[in-house]
Order: sequence, then C-alpha cells, then structure tokens
Amino acid sequence: MGYNTGVLIRTHLEELPALGTPLHLALGVFDGMHVGHQAVLARVVAAAARDGGLAGVLTFDPHPIRVLAPASAPSTLLTTLEHKARIVSRLGIGLFVPLHFDETLARLEATEFLAQLLAAPIRTLAVGEDWCFGRDRRGDVGFLRAQATRSGFVLEAVPPVMIDGERVSSTRVRQAIRDGSLAAATRMLGRPYAISGSVLEGRKLGRQLGFPTANVAIGEVLTPPDGVWAVRVTLSDGSVLSGVANLGVRPTVDGATKLLEAHLCDFSGDLYGREIEVALVKLLRAEMKFPSLEALREQIGLDVLAARRCLAE
Repeated sequence: MGYNTGVLIRTHLEELPALGTPLHLALGVFDGMHVGHQAVLARVVAAAARDGGLAGVLTFDPHPIRVLAPASAPSTLLTTLEHKARIVSRLGIGLFVPLHFDETLARLEATEFLAQLLAAPIRTLAVGEDWCFGRDRRGDVGFLRAQATRSGFVLEAVPPVMIDGERVSSTRVRQAIRDGSLAAATRMLGRPYAISGSVLEGRKLGRQLGFPTANVAIGEVLTPPDGVWAVRVTLSDGSVLSGVANLGVRPTVDGATKLLEAHLCDFSGDLYGREIEVALVKLLRAEMKFPSLEALREQIGLDVLAARRCLAE
C-alpha cells in the first residue's frame, strides 16, 4: 500500500494480533461509504471510544462480486481503495484492513475465516444486518450472533438507513450519479460525490490559456454526465479549494480520452503525482466544442465566475 490516508493499514489477518490492542471492526465491502455504511462504522467508533482500543474497517479488494459473479459485477466503482481509506479516516477510523479477495478466500468457510479473525483481540464486530460472508454465504448475522456468545465479542448488526422510504444502497447511489441526480447522491452519501486520483502531467494547454488545470485519471470510477462542474478540491494536506472542472473528452483541443481537468481558484503550485479529491458540487453547463482557443478562454473565465458564485451560496 503506497498511499497516505491517515490510517494504519494492514493487508492480512495474520498481522492483526501484533497490533497489541483491542479491536473494534466494521466488516463489509463499503463501496461508496454511503450513510448506511457510515451507520455501521459509527458503532465501532463508539465502541472504541467507550471501551478503548482501535476502531477499524475490514473490507475486500477487488469487489467480491467481480470474483464470484463477474457478469453481474458493476463495471465501475464509487470509490477506489485509496479513496475509501481516506474517507474512513475522516469518520474516526484508525485501522484499515483491505483483504485481497480471490478464489481461495471465496472458498473459505465462515467458521475458518472467523477463527482467523478472532486470533486478534476482537472486542466488537459491526455489520449490516443482512451481510453474509464465507463459502456459500453461510456466515450471516445469526451465525455471528451465536459465535459472539461463544467467543465473547459484541456483535452490532445494523439496520439499513432509509431515505424517501427506500433503503440506501450502493446501487441506488450509482444510479443517481449516472442520471446526473447529484443532489440525491449527496443525500445518500452524506457528502458531495467526489472522484479521487493522482494528478497527471498533461499538455499544459490550460496553463497557456491562463487557467492551469490538475488532470485527474478517472480509472474505473463511476462518473456523472460530462460537462463543466463547480467543484471543491481537497489536497493531500487536507486543505480545500474552490474550483471549476471539465469532465469529458475536451473536443476543442481534439481530446480522445475522458479526463477530469480541475482548475483550482486562488492556487499556484505543482500538484503532479499528488492525490487530490474533486467533489462535484453542481453541473454548470454541458461540454462543448468552441471555434477557437480564444473563445474557449473567454468561456472558462465565465465558468470560473459561475463556480465561485455557486460555491459561495
């Protein structure tokens, strides 16, 4: 793991006993880290604050469905592993355990997986009330409740969070983002939807136009409709800046690959190679092709003003 997230990272169950402290772990895939996921995390954060020890998240990478049923797996994710770790650190989590999910882990019986986990001093396990694990999904809440009684840990089985009479889920969040319903996605995520990635070195056309941009690789992350967005950008040091970003293929300069290009207002400096998080706050206009670079420059100036007004509201 070569990323800086503000949490302690361990990638194997065998590493957990050496931490030498009681552990309170939330278990799940947690793609998107929406408000339902946050309700699960809140239980272990509260347990660690009350009883001492370390609050952690145990998750899986890649998404288990990509191994178990690849034809049914989502083609894009809401959060990269690095972004997920960064989000949980803001929620009071101190330990992040991303286990590599493969055929071997998929075949592991729930009893064996739990036995390996309980080699560490587990005091609390928190899961969504319908979460299952282990071979043939035999490790359900009933199984965990029985094991908690035998082994002496506390089980927190957390009910789903409902919004507008429907359960919040990663599937619902994905659909809202695809539809461009960012306000609905924000409610379910508890924060604006954001894309996190490393800043790439580009052609520096934005700098030539007077509006230098940070180009962020999108990778497998889900994107909303293309266009120009008012954004808030979080840098690796935690500082947050207003900005405007173009999501799309940049037709005026004959772009071919979808890219997120963010201009950070009132910022000067080198961001190449650094991880930034771009929160998409509001769609300002559709992406379009301009007759000249001068026309593009004038429109970007107007976009910056529009973004400043939007983000000041």
